[in-house]
Amino acid sequence: MSAASGPVGETWEPSVRELERRAVRRARARRDILVATGALVVVLGLLVVGVTSAPGWPRVHQLFFNWGVVKGSFPHVIKGFGKNVVIFLVAEPCILVVGAGVAVLRSTTAAVLLPFRVLAVVYADVFRGIPTILLVYLAGLGVPALELRGLTTNTLWLGTGALVASYGAYVSEVFRAGIVSIHPSQLASADTLGLSRWQSMVHVILPQATRRVAPPLLNDFISLQKDSALLSVIFVFEAMFSAQDYQNYHFNYTPLVVAAVLFICLTIPLTRFTDWLGNRMLRREFAGVVK
Repeated sequence: MSAASGPVGETWEPSVRELERRAVRRARARRDILVATGALVVVLGLLVVGVTSAPGWPRVHQLFFNWGVVKGSFPHVIKGFGKNVVIFLVAEPCILVVGAGVAVLRSTTAAVLLPFRVLAVVYADVFRGIPTILLVYLAGLGVPALELRGLTTNTLWLGTGALVASYGAYVSEVFRAGIVSIHPSQLASADTLGLSRWQSMVHVILPQATRRVAPPLLNDFISLQKDSALLSVIFVFEAMFSAQDYQNYHFNYTPLVVAAVLFICLTIPLTRFTDWLGNRMLRREFAGVVK
């Protein structure tokens, strides 16, 4: 029986003072919620009043928030948005493989792998330095112009490859930061167990590094989902291109707002999941100190 517990058979009950503290905390939490809600409503209300009272609001409402155009364009935009989702689902695992592979190569020390380390450094530096939209142009318009036999000319897959090349360079740096953050004692422990350097990297270092860099990786994938709209510049009929096509025929920008809302509906859950994952990792690291 612990010192804090009472005699055998008795159950602990909070004291009167503890009940008073709990009541005060609940009252304070309710007050904070009411104050925060009130402040949010006031600020949003002022923003809405300020925007809708502007002289040009009727025309903006007609051009960007036309409900009739929303209903007419939605089937076209949502069909194109399906391609954005496909691009994201195909590119994400490829980026993880490319990023992890480049990071592992840059972390090796074997002399025989020096040429591959140099190539990995050049790849990361070059593809992080080129704007993603330029890579999409080069892949979607330049590669078909080469007329290489056996190489696809489908701009959907060429553009997806450009996204993989661009984001793979960024993700490789994220992985490399995670690998560097692992304490050298982990590698020494793996050596004492008889693991080779490759086995140590695969079974010891890389799993720990991946857990540490999971939140920034998810942030990169949120950006990837948005940047899938860049494939519209090489005539891929995704959400942005579909919205622009509908806009050009009806002289109204509302379809672009519809596409923006669809992207928001996909990215916000990913953002909240990233926040939750980061907070969970902090709680684990600091043993419940971070709330």
